[in-house]
Amino acid sequence: MRKEFELSQDDLDQLLNASKAVPAVWLSGGQPMFGTPQENANREWKRVGKKYGFIWDTAQPVVGKGQRFITAEEIN
Repeated sequence: MRKEFELSQDDLDQLLNASKAVPAVWLSGGQPMFGTPQENANREWKRVGKKYGFIWDTAQPVVGKGQRFITAEEIN
C-alpha cells in the first residue's frame, strides 16, 4: 500500500548531492574510483527507504507539496 512520507531537509540534501556529477578518476586496471551519479543516487534512496520504512524504488513525488514529500510502498 502506498503511503505519504515527509523527508527531513538533511535527507533531501543528501539525495540531491548524491545525484551530482563526480569527477572521472580511474584506478589502475580501469576501475572507476567513484560511483556514477545514478549509482550514488540509488544507494542514497536505499538508505532513505530503509530509514523511513519504504521500498526505495517505488518513491514518487507528491505534486504541489514540495520536494520533501513523496509517496512509496511501505515495507511490510
